[in-house]
Amino acid sequence: MVRREVFKVAFATIVRKEVNRFVRIWPQTILPPAVSMALYFVIFGNLIGTRVGQMDGFSYIDFIAPGLIMMSVMNNAYANVVSSFFGAKFQHHVEEMLVAPIPNWVILAGYITGGVLRGLAVGVVVTAIAMCFTHLRVSSVLTIIAILLLTTVLFSLGGMVNAIYAKKFDDISIIPTFLLTPLIYLGGVFYSIDLLPPFWKAVSYANPIVYMVDAFRYGLLGTSHTHLGAAFAIITLFVIALGGYALTLLERGTGIKS
Repeated sequence: MVRREVFKVAFATIVRKEVNRFVRIWPQTILPPAVSMALYFVIFGNLIGTRVGQMDGFSYIDFIAPGLIMMSVMNNAYANVVSSFFGAKFQHHVEEMLVAPIPNWVILAGYITGGVLRGLAVGVVVTAIAMCFTHLRVSSVLTIIAILLLTTVLFSLGGMVNAIYAKKFDDISIIPTFLLTPLIYLGGVFYSIDLLPPFWKAVSYANPIVYMVDAFRYGLLGTSHTHLGAAFAIITLFVIALGGYALTLLERGTGIKS
């Protein structure tokens, strides 16, 4: 019972630190994605969208809104964990947590929760901005909540793995720049995958972000190009695999003890 209380205190402390961190510097964590998304809505929605016309039966700005929201959620969940944990490594105070009488899964859960909360906070802000430009309706609240939680957990875990392996500050920007950004932009955020030729449409289904964006679009607009059950199964498998991998790296002390 005492050990359980210690774990709760340790988890709550890490989460509180993570939340205070991104709230304290909100002009760097919350404001930039809000401004960027507002520009996306103005340029791609109002200016270009009127020339594109409808897509899958919706106005272009309504169609891209779910993808833009998910893009901001993914990027911020990832960025929060990778920058915070690497900062702890760089400042050499991560060792204090690792030698403390708490298991590594508590440390991992604390950082992941911080990433999830920042991703959701940015998602709420961006959604509020989207409502000023679009006429979104909610098709399935449960789908929206579930896909947001799974996606933020997955990208937070990705940020943790990146931070564990990173040896210098430049290393924390390699994965977002050369892997995540292309996958997000090719994940059906700005277009319907039904517009692609058969070969490239089949290739798109190998991109896990397609399922995240499509499931979230279903939650808001009620339309989807992928099977909802398959989307949840794929995302859940990635979460389990990446979570197990991140925990294994912490247990081994990879990038920390070496």
